[in-house]
Amino acid sequence: MSQPASARSFDIVVYGATGFTGRLVAEHLLARYGASGPPRWAMAGRSAAKLAEVRDAIGAPADLPLIVADASDPASIDAMAKQARAVITTVGPYQLYGDGLVAACAAAGTDYLDLAGESHWIAKMIAAHEAAAKASGARLLFSSGFDSIPFDLGVYLLQEEAKARFGVHAQRVRGRVRGMSGSASGGTLASGRATMEAAQKDPSVIATLMNPFALTPGFKGADQPNGSKPYHDEVTGSWVAPFIMAPINTKAVHRTNFLLGRPWGDGFQYDEMLMTKSEAAGDGPGFDMTSNLKPGEGPSKEEREAGWYDLLFIGQTADGRTLRTSVRGDMDPGYGSTSKMLVETAICLLGADRSKLPGGAWTPAAALKDALSQRLADHAGLTFSAED
Repeated sequence: MSQPASARSFDIVVYGATGFTGRLVAEHLLARYGASGPPRWAMAGRSAAKLAEVRDAIGAPADLPLIVADASDPASIDAMAKQARAVITTVGPYQLYGDGLVAACAAAGTDYLDLAGESHWIAKMIAAHEAAAKASGARLLFSSGFDSIPFDLGVYLLQEEAKARFGVHAQRVRGRVRGMSGSASGGTLASGRATMEAAQKDPSVIATLMNPFALTPGFKGADQPNGSKPYHDEVTGSWVAPFIMAPINTKAVHRTNFLLGRPWGDGFQYDEMLMTKSEAAGDGPGFDMTSNLKPGEGPSKEEREAGWYDLLFIGQTADGRTLRTSVRGDMDPGYGSTSKMLVETAICLLGADRSKLPGGAWTPAAALKDALSQRLADHAGLTFSAED
């Protein structure tokens, strides 16, 4: 039987610390909380030698704990999960390397966080492991980076503002990417390729990717807006174009509504689009997806620090009243901002009372609500604002 969480060696284990994003996660932990914490933390990966190289490169002391764990060795994954109160994993593509760790955390009562944007895999993991997580007390938080916290939490906070201001929630919410500067890493590109290959082999993957309610088992809400083509959006006064992350984020938003007991209604509608200068989809903000980077590679420190994002949310009640809120980040979305979000979400989760937040497969917004937005504002460079 696993040790109770309070008796474990580490509060957080960063699995994949030798990868591009995993190293950034470790750097943020070291810079903000030091090597000895709190939280108590360790780095994990396949190679002890490479872990030691990263430890030295980021300036961590020689006694920072290192754990050798490999997705191809289930016993090592199980042992890692049993040592930690929470595991942050950046080892993707998750559909290739993630199954064993989710299973191990769900069995051991270990909290789990990733940055997965592979929604067909997330649906599979919820179906396979949520019951075990509920039994053990493990809180499984998928998509705890730019996929999908700023969007999911942005909608949640808009809905809280609508309830406070109007007495009702918004029936229709528009998510609009008003500005963004950042580039993809090799890991992101590898996940995209793995998803395309999976869809070619299994048509059901395509059906899951296209279904906005793929993460709400047993519930299907209202028809959703079609964001597949550019159009002139009268609400924003600009042209809008399809957003590559919308199929992922919209599923997270609908799961949050589902987990909260559907307070936003069964007729709730949500979409995400890029704001553009004209009908041409290419003249708006977005990721640079033309890179030939390999997994383990990504944007430079200067590029990450020069990056940013600005997200607009427009809510409309059934009787036509509207409000606008925004979420902004101070670094490139996929790596600088994501690495900070992963760490701060894990710390926020560890502080959450298990009697009030039991085990299961949660979204960060449904699990942590305003406590998470406050922590991200204080420690991760995010800004949440009402605009009218």
